Amino acid sequence: MNISSHSIEPIIENVGFDIKPYFTTEMGRSYLGLSENVLKGLSEYNGKIQLILTSPPFPLKRKKKYGNLDGEKYVNWLANYANIFKEFLTPDGSIVIELGNAWNEGSPTMSTLPIESLLNFCKVGNYRLCQEFICYNPARLPTPAQWVTIERVRVKDAFTRLWWLSSTDYPKADNRNVLVEYSKDMKKLLYNKKYNAGKRPSEHVINDKSFLKDNRGAIAPNVIISANTSSCDPYLKYCKANNINLHPCRMSTELAEFFIKFLTSEGDLVLDPFAGSNVVGAKSEELKRRWIAIEAQEEYIKGSLGRFNIS
Repeated sequence: MNISSHSIEPIIENVGFDIKPYFTTEMGRSYLGLSENVLKGLSEYNGKIQLILTSPPFPLKRKKKYGNLDGEKYVNWLANYANIFKEFLTPDGSIVIELGNAWNEGSPTMSTLPIESLLNFCKVGNYRLCQEFICYNPARLPTPAQWVTIERVRVKDAFTRLWWLSSTDYPKADNRNVLVEYSKDMKKLLYNKKYNAGKRPSEHVINDKSFLKDNRGAIAPNVIISANTSSCDPYLKYCKANNINLHPCRMSTELAEFFIKFLTSEGDLVLDPFAGSNVVGAKSEELKRRWIAIEAQEEYIKGSLGRFNIS
């Protein structure tokens, strides 16, 4: 893979000049700096981004190295991106934002801040909520520990919420690109060509001819299951070999693959303005999509090189 590197300041304070990528690949560019500043220097991509897929810093009470706000500051911070993102989207482009849950400090009660933030983002940008998704991690550690493992008054928090947004009711999308394998029972029905058609208690009428058509897979649900526990990930090996700290909140590769396949085609342009370890860029490259990634922490960009088979 053709890779080039450039050294720039970790945080870009000025705009109005050519911003150099930290590294480039055959399909993409990775930039180092605060996204709100870097994006001002990327106006050449206005109206050309098919998908903005990102997981911004969560509104956590406990501060993370990658930076995060809470309260009204977080709501306003995220909303500031609503109109910025809109300038970059194609007319039928999509935004997918992943947000985890937050808990009220010192209380076994959940904060509504993540939902408030998404609602405000949607309102400020006048976006349509095309669909809500849940990413369930069955291997998630039992947190918040105080209420789950110590006092035993709550169950573990094991999912993140994703909102698929667009400026149009009909953004580019094709669920045939994300079909899932048929169940054993469905495979048996297709093989035997026999099904008890007719009206169901739900009042749905099932036609055996249309139901028994082999569509190469079942329509995916809006719940994505991903344990995200791989120990042989090239990224993990690369960071360990080069003494680089891992990003503490990496996006699931299955999640990234799902939305890239669902909402884009080969050659389309994908943007992640809060790239972290750059799962979105790496998966876009693998799926032959062009990509742009922005990350504020240089250590995380250095680690992301491991996703592109760089020695």
